[in-house]
Parts: sequence; structure tokens; C-alpha cells
Amino acid sequence: MNEAMDRMLRRAELLMARIEHILPQPLHAPDWASAIAFRYRKRSSGHGVLEPVRHIGQMSLDDLKEIDQQKEKIQRNTLQFIEGKPANNVLLTGARGTGKSSLVKACLNTYASRGLRLIEVDKQDMVDLPDIIEVVAERSEKFIIFCDDLSFDEGEPGYKALKSILDGTVAAATANVLIYATSNRRHLLPEYMKDNLSYTHTEDGEVHPGEVIEEKISLSERFGLWVSFYPFSQEEYLHIVDQWLQSLKVAPNLWSQAHPESLVWALERGSRSGRVAYQFARDFAGRLGSSEL
Repeated sequence: MNEAMDRMLRRAELLMARIEHILPQPLHAPDWASAIAFRYRKRSSGHGVLEPVRHIGQMSLDDLKEIDQQKEKIQRNTLQFIEGKPANNVLLTGARGTGKSSLVKACLNTYASRGLRLIEVDKQDMVDLPDIIEVVAERSEKFIIFCDDLSFDEGEPGYKALKSILDGTVAAATANVLIYATSNRRHLLPEYMKDNLSYTHTEDGEVHPGEVIEEKISLSERFGLWVSFYPFSQEEYLHIVDQWLQSLKVAPNLWSQAHPESLVWALERGSRSGRVAYQFARDFAGRLGSSEL
């Protein structure tokens, strides 16, 4: 009888262990000293973890050209944040490849020595923001929760979770957390022609957006600071090409020779952006046998 009972207990313990393994686990703090940036990832079991980012691009603020106004706004807001002064959540919007993500990473590299840290979160994991904020709430560092290329389709759960955090609800971000997000959409949700039918007009000619439009702009309005990025002119694009050629140690006398090729390169890609300029410079420097960045 005792042996049968022991076998049942062992089986019950094994069953409980299996159940505990598949149940969602509390988010555990990583080794904060191991990195200055972390990624939030979901395991196949559904457990969330904060993984250290071992290798971060050595982007500096001086590397970013032709976006001085945007740089000043982001740098000022980030400085206010790490100095314990009031600062805003930030939405960086505009043309692709113009330096939105690079600017956030450059700020991290610049101010990491003063306690700035970054946690990258994908939009589908925004529902776990309260758990992430809870883990860092008592830390002395300042944390930027960063979502790159943020946009939502209608009905996605991450939309409401982010909205709640930005709104300042019970699960609001603490004083050592800000949210920085980049997007090609200013309003973060798709907009359709049919949405315009919800507009109303008053007798004196004023136009008022309907509930559909109001809902679509409500999330972006909750970011305290909007920073817009625009396509580069040809002159600005060539200036950025020169800057990257210099970084890649291409002799200055070859820069003007590279300009016509860089314009063709941009034309083929349909964009004069900082990213395209960087990609061209690497190709040009590589063909010359120059050392890599």
C-alpha cells in the first residue's frame, strides 16, 4: 500500500513540475551589469525574458548629419530625463532611412556612462509593458523602452496596452522609464478613405473629426514629443555620403569621384536617405579595399 502511494505521489510531483514549466512565469531581472541594452523576448513556452545585447553599433551623435534640429530635440529630452527633470515620451516619425533609430542608439551610447539604459520591445509584446516596468521600477538607472517601426493594425492588443501606459493609468511608467518609438505612420494606425465620412461640419463651417479619426490619432497624441524626419535633398544626401566615406577612411580626393555613383545608387533604390548613403559608402570603400567601419 505504501509503495503504491509513493508511486502516486511521485507521478503527481512529476505532473506538477510539467504544469509549472508551461505556466507563465514572472519576469526576472537580468544581470544589469552585463550590458547597456536589452531585448525583451518571448520564449516558445510563453515566458518573457530580458536578454542582454552584447554588441551595439558604435553610433555617435556626431555621426548623424543633416538632422540637427531633430538631434537637438531628442538630445535635450534625453538629458532632462537622465538628470531627473521632467521629460516626454517620444514619437519619431517620417521618411525611412533618415536616422530615427540611429538617433536613439546614438543617445544610448552617449549617455550610457550616466546611467541610461535601453530595452527594445517588439510591438506584439507591448501587452507585457507593465511587467517590464515593474522589473525596472526600483532601479537607479534611467530606462528607454524602445519600439522600432511601430504601427498597429486595428484590434491588436498591444495598441491598448501602450495607450494605457502613455495615459498614466495605475500601471503607468515610473519616473525612471520613458517610451521612445519610431514609425513611418504619424498616427500609428492605417487610415482609409471611408474614415473621412465620419467628419462632421458645424453651421459656421468648422470641421470636426468623427470617432473613427479621433481614435486613430489618440495614441500618437499621447506621446509628449513628436519629432519629424524628412527626405534629404541631393546636397544633403551627398554630404552624408562624404561623411560615411570619411568614416570608412576613403581618401578625400576620391569623394567627388564617388558622387555620380552615389546618385545612381540612390536612384536605383528610390530614396536619398542616410541608410542608402551608408550602404553606398560601404560598397564604394569595399571596392577600394578600404578598412571597414
